[in-house]
Amino acid sequence: MKIICIGRNYAKHIEELQNERPEEPVIFLKPDTAVVQKQFPFVIPEFSNDVHHEVEVLVKINKVGKYIDAKFAHKYYDEIGLGIDFTARDLQAKLKEKGLPWEKAKAFDGSAVIGDFVPKSEFGALDNISFELTNNSAVVQQGNTQHMLWKIDEIIAYVSQYFTLRTGDVIFTGTPEGVAKVSPGDVLEGFLEGRKLFKVQVK
Repeated sequence: MKIICIGRNYAKHIEELQNERPEEPVIFLKPDTAVVQKQFPFVIPEFSNDVHHEVEVLVKINKVGKYIDAKFAHKYYDEIGLGIDFTARDLQAKLKEKGLPWEKAKAFDGSAVIGDFVPKSEFGALDNISFELTNNSAVVQQGNTQHMLWKIDEIIAYVSQYFTLRTGDVIFTGTPEGVAKVSPGDVLEGFLEGRKLFKVQVK
């Protein structure tokens, strides 16, 4: 399994981090060692003092695909889910200043929460799905897939031009505004259309 992440896919998130709006999707990868195992906490790494939560809609690929046309992309996934892309923001800022890759800030061990998946058939339009993240029961991030710069099928088509997609691969589709620092004792819960898909404690 590989984890493919899309950066800067919500305009307001681009604005809050004062980033440049991209002309095409920004892609980075996480290894399978990034996944927080079920029932385990997220442990803040020693090398960062400013780890941020980024809640994202996830797509699980159901068959092998390469050079997928956007109009056929819907055939390559049956389920969507919700997760967190944890980001060591202080380390990322240093890497960006030097024009270096983000992997140390984005792909470290335990940097990805992958929640439960739901059949996409349970939703009406995938381009209008609301989701939110709570921290200690307070809503900290809210989003809707209608605000994506690139929709799910467009992302799959684009990514498949560069990487062969395989069964079980997971795509993180980007985060809305509201990213913020996590602290020991935080309890993060993710909801997709009101359905809780994950809960993770921060240590």
